[in-house]
Amino acid sequence: MASSWHSTCDSFFVESAESERDGIYAARKLRQEKARIDAETQMEIADEMSRMVSEEYQEDILDHMEVMEAESLPDVASIDIQTEIQWFMRPYLLDFLIEAHTAFQLLPDTLFLTVNLLDRYCSKRVVYKRHYQLVGCAAMLIAAKYGDKKDRVPTIRELKAMCCNLYDEDMFIQMEWHVLQTLGWVVGHPTVDSFLQMVLQEVNYDPEVEYMARYLSEIALFHKEFVSTRPSVMARSSLALARHILGRTIPRHSDWAGKYDTTVVILLSQEIHCPSQILVRKYSSPEYACVSTILEDFMTRQAVMARQQRGPPTPPSEELYEAGKSPVEERKHDTNCMTPQKNQSQPMGYITPPVSPNGGYYMDEELGSSHHMEVTPTLPQYLS
Repeated sequence: MASSWHSTCDSFFVESAESERDGIYAARKLRQEKARIDAETQMEIADEMSRMVSEEYQEDILDHMEVMEAESLPDVASIDIQTEIQWFMRPYLLDFLIEAHTAFQLLPDTLFLTVNLLDRYCSKRVVYKRHYQLVGCAAMLIAAKYGDKKDRVPTIRELKAMCCNLYDEDMFIQMEWHVLQTLGWVVGHPTVDSFLQMVLQEVNYDPEVEYMARYLSEIALFHKEFVSTRPSVMARSSLALARHILGRTIPRHSDWAGKYDTTVVILLSQEIHCPSQILVRKYSSPEYACVSTILEDFMTRQAVMARQQRGPPTPPSEELYEAGKSPVEERKHDTNCMTPQKNQSQPMGYITPPVSPNGGYYMDEELGSSHHMEVTPTLPQYLS
C-alpha cells in the first residue's frame, strides 16, 4: 500500500514539473514572438519616417550631393604630369582592385569610392610606381571602413596576402594615414552608384537595367576620358545607354533624372567593345543577370548590321582586266596600298620611367613650366 502511494506521488510531481516547464517555454516563446513583431513594427515605422523625410528633403539632399561631387573630383591634368605612374598602368591596378572588391564581397559604392580616393591622391602627390598598388589598397581600406559593412572590411593581413607580401603591414597603416592626411580627411564623395539608386527609385525596379548601367559605369573607370566626369552625369548617361542596349523604353522621370549627356553616351558607346576580362567575368554571373553576355550579343548584332549596311565589296575596275593585270599585281606596284612597316629605330613597348622623380619637379611640355607636387613617403625603413 505504501509502495502504491509513493508511486502515485512520484507520477504526480513529474507530471506537474513537466506541465510547469512547458508553460515556461510557451511563455518565453510568446515573449520572443511579441519582441519580434514589435521590432518589425518599429522598423516599418522607421522606414516610413525615413521615406517621408527623404521626400521632404530630396531636393536639398540632391543639391548637397552635386556640390560635394564637384569638390571631390580628381584633376586629370595633375595626373598627366606624373613622372612614374602612367595611364597604361591604371587598367592593371583596377583589375586587381575589382578582384579584391569581389573577393571581399564589398558594396558597389565602395568600388567607386576607392577609385575616386585613388585618383584624388594621385592628383595631389607624386606616386612612385612601386607604391601604386599600395595606394590602391589603402584607398580600398578607407572606402570600406567609410561606408561598407564592418564585418566585410578587409584586414591588413588579407591585403598583404593579396599583394603577395610585397609590402609589410606597417606600410599599409602608414599609407592609409598619408592618403587621409593628403585629402584633408575628406572621404565623402557621392558616387555613381549613389546617383543610380536615386534615379532608379523613381521607376519600377528592373535588375537588368541596374546591372547593365553599373557594368557600363565600371567600364568607364578604365578610361582617362571619364575620370573627371561628374558621377551624376555618368549615372544618368549610363542608364540611358543601358536602356538602349536592353531595348527598354525610357520611363517618365523627373526633370533632373531624365537628363543625360549625349557626348558622354557617345564616348561610352565607343569604349564598350573591348571591356576588361575581369569585368566580363564578374558580370557574366547570374547574380548580375549575365549583363556582360547580353552586351556581347548586342555588339555582335551591331557589327552584323554595320556589315550589311556597307553592302558587297566594290568590283575591280575594267581597266585592270584590259591591261592584263590582276588587282593583286596592281596593288604590288601601288605604294599607297602597301602595309605600313614598323620603324625599327623606335623603341618597342613602353620606356621604363626613371627610378624616382627629380625632387618632385618635372616639366610640363605643353605649358612650358615646372610644377611641384609633394612626393609619396618613401618609407625608407622598408624599401631599399
